[in-house]
Amino acid sequence: MTGVLVLAGTPIGDVADAPPRLLTELAQADVIAAEDTRRLRRLTQALGVAPAGRVLSYFEGNEAGRTPELVEALTGGARVLLVTDAGMPSVSDPGYRLVAAAVEAGIRVTAVPGPSAVLTALALSALPVDRFTFEGFLPRKAGDRGRALAEIAAEPRTMVFFEAPHRIAETLAAMARAFGPERPAAVCRELTKTYEEVKRGPIGELAEWAAEGVRGEITVVVGGAPPAPPAQLTPAELAALVAGREAAGERRKEAIAAVAAELALPKREVFDAVVAAKHTP
Repeated sequence: MTGVLVLAGTPIGDVADAPPRLLTELAQADVIAAEDTRRLRRLTQALGVAPAGRVLSYFEGNEAGRTPELVEALTGGARVLLVTDAGMPSVSDPGYRLVAAAVEAGIRVTAVPGPSAVLTALALSALPVDRFTFEGFLPRKAGDRGRALAEIAAEPRTMVFFEAPHRIAETLAAMARAFGPERPAAVCRELTKTYEEVKRGPIGELAEWAAEGVRGEITVVVGGAPPAPPAQLTPAELAALVAGREAAGERRKEAIAAVAAELALPKREVFDAVVAAKHTP
């Protein structure tokens, strides 16, 4: 029988946030693949868990080479636990390559849900969270970063980004240029840790605040682009919309009301357009 790959979320700050199942998996896994074995050791010591399985490093630098080794262990029946430094594997952290390889090999993949900087920042941002996108880390080079932001400037959903403290000021300044300085945003710093801070406001103001220096792990939440203003239609175009509805069987009064509601216009404006069209040769 083949083994199982377990993706486990780890605390993003407060160790007490570790889910109970994480302790069980750490104690019982045959192999633990960790982004940083030293941080894993500190985590297990803080949780009072003694891993019985083999511990391997699994990070960006050796991910490609170590994935086949882990898949071989899985096909041999091992229970492999994948953990990263904080949060859920694969979310801007190692994991995707191993998950894809395991699925291709017909190996079962499951997860231990845990803390997430993305969801925590969204919840604390006070911005709409019914629809959102996760953009991860932006490109480091200014030109590439500016182009990436320009591509999503019209995104209507709330956006979540990760950023390093030494780049946050220039990133916020670039966002202010791409999205406009009044776009609402929140900078979430050191989530769940002792010095947790959430700074909310227009991006332009947040960029000025960050210019003084910001420390810690940072997640940025940016409000989506406001809806574009409705197109300005000529009276003749408004009358044509009403005429089309009349041709489909609507009464004129109902057609005028429907067009006005669809375009967020006063009914009187649409009515006047219809009357003007009747008197236009």
